[in-house]
Amino acid sequence: MEGDSQLELYEAVAARLKEAHRRVRALHVPESERAVLARRLLAITAASKQDLAAAARRLDRLMEELEDIAAGRFPPA
Repeated sequence: MEGDSQLELYEAVAARLKEAHRRVRALHVPESERAVLARRLLAITAASKQDLAAAARRLDRLMEELEDIAAGRFPPA
């Protein structure tokens, strides 16, 4: 049954990565900032192949930052 929970986590992370990419494309930020965010997403995607749980945590933090940026609140550098 652990395989089922791992598959569910994989599906959840994949769906959230897709949503994160959509949000990054929709942000009204300079292209340089968008590029930084896109590279972070690529790094999280690559990390998910090695440690899915850690990648999910990193993705959670990034999604929170994207929400802040979209709301006009910029996360600390």
